[in-house]
Amino acid sequence: MIKVIQELLNKLNNLIKENALMNTMQIQFIFLSSKLDILVAKMPVSHKIFQPFGYLHGGAVMILAESVGSSISFINIKNEKKNSSNVFSIEISANHVKSVKKGILFAKAKIFHKGNILHFIKIDVYDENKNIISFCKLTNIIMTKNKYVNRN
Repeated sequence: MIKVIQELLNKLNNLIKENALMNTMQIQFIFLSSKLDILVAKMPVSHKIFQPFGYLHGGAVMILAESVGSSISFINIKNEKKNSSNVFSIEISANHVKSVKKGILFAKAKIFHKGNILHFIKIDVYDENKNIISFCKLTNIIMTKNKYVNRN
């Protein structure tokens, strides 16, 4: 099972293309539970993701949370659906309770509901000392590729 988990983490990290936002934000997937219900990613904190007043931008935290939350849904799509479906976030909310100016942020996503169409995910964002930075809730929709292709 350890080999399968490592292969899934490698697959996720390889999906981050050169021009993808997750690459720009330097997000890396580092842990996946054996039940495939928890995924952890990390992202370095730098001045590039600060808001104008010198604090961590809430949008940067949301990018990290949505990235890890969407990825846990992707992992949990049944194998036969992976080639014919995609995951889209349709709702995300966050409560930012603390800010950081340096170090590494971690996002731990736990999938709570795995329906055929909707997935509900809870994401905790924390620092290197396990201090909570934000807690988020994400809803993903699983859509068949031919349903959202623009036919014009």
